[in-house]
Amino acid sequence: MTEPVCQDAVDLVKHFEGLYLKAYLCPAGVPTIGYGHTEGVKLGDTITEDQANAYLAEDLTGAAAGVDRLVKVTINPQQRGALASFAFNLGIGNLEESTLLKKVNAEDFAGAAGEFGKWVYSTVDGRKVILQGLVKRRAAEAALFQGEADFLNAEPTPAATA
Repeated sequence: MTEPVCQDAVDLVKHFEGLYLKAYLCPAGVPTIGYGHTEGVKLGDTITEDQANAYLAEDLTGAAAGVDRLVKVTINPQQRGALASFAFNLGIGNLEESTLLKKVNAEDFAGAAGEFGKWVYSTVDGRKVILQGLVKRRAAEAALFQGEADFLNAEPTPAATA
């Protein structure tokens, strides 16, 4: 069984996803509920906060299992949590094909941290656009990956703000 992610990663996801007890469409047009849960969600669905927490635990455990499968080197709980947050938000397939993963597996952790800020685009109304929420989230993930205690207040890298 896959271990849960570190509490810092849970806090990061909760901070950036926010809690929604009624289903809504995210900026990419996907029905979403709780803390970013999308599987089987339909507009009109409602849940409790306890269910939102259960969905989040399940979703992050699934993302962490993907991280555990893809990462071939030893990483610490904060690095694993940052990668699980990334995979939860963008999908494990995007992590699998990323330069971020290549750098992690090459043990180029500083280089890997610099890769988070490249993943700030979403397709909105058929166009790729930079979402400021993603800029901030990727900065927080990079900071958590690097073990920074104040990761939720991390500043985006200049490349992510261009």
